[in-house]
Amino acid sequence: MNPIDIASHGPVIPVIVMDRLADALPLAEALLAGGVKVLEVTLRTPAGLPAIEAIARHLPEAVVGVGTVLNAPDARRASEAGARFAVSPGYTSEVGRACQGLHLPLLPGVATASEIMAALADGFAFLKLFPAEAVGGIPLLKAWASPFGQVSFCPTGGITPITAPNYLALPNVRCVGGSWLTPADAVRAGDWARITQLARAAQALGRGGD
Repeated sequence: MNPIDIASHGPVIPVIVMDRLADALPLAEALLAGGVKVLEVTLRTPAGLPAIEAIARHLPEAVVGVGTVLNAPDARRASEAGARFAVSPGYTSEVGRACQGLHLPLLPGVATASEIMAALADGFAFLKLFPAEAVGGIPLLKAWASPFGQVSFCPTGGITPITAPNYLALPNVRCVGGSWLTPADAVRAGDWARITQLARAAQALGRGGD
């Protein structure tokens, strides 16, 4: 799978922090029911990796990936668990080479022009701007459009349902990442209907107000 393919399934990729393994399958099913197929499960909690394994095994229609990949061992463990793509908060050649060696599509995080240049040098042109709002957001992406015309982005970090359409309207933005699709209180309460509703609304955001 080409990394850019993960952007072809919808405008928003949910960034999921999994606290309880038992929530993994019902959460993924709720997102799928709302039309969200690409799921980024982060490695920020101990439940992250087993959640990826459970979703990959039981819900093959989901495109489950791993987030918060910091090093080569993270990439290897996630690949073995069944992750179909990887996302990193920043970029190092170690992570890039590890994912290339595993044939694991990588969406590398960048926050500076130098990081973009390093990722481009290693063959990556679809990048995650992170943390998007904190590092400049829409004005930064507009400024980068000219010197980095070959690069497209998935901004993540601080984006809301209100601001997402403004990002998606930019020609160098293919999709956005958002944690608002899986609110912690809804997950704790098992309010899967609410998550399906949020997923459906996210899918409807489209591009440029379409």
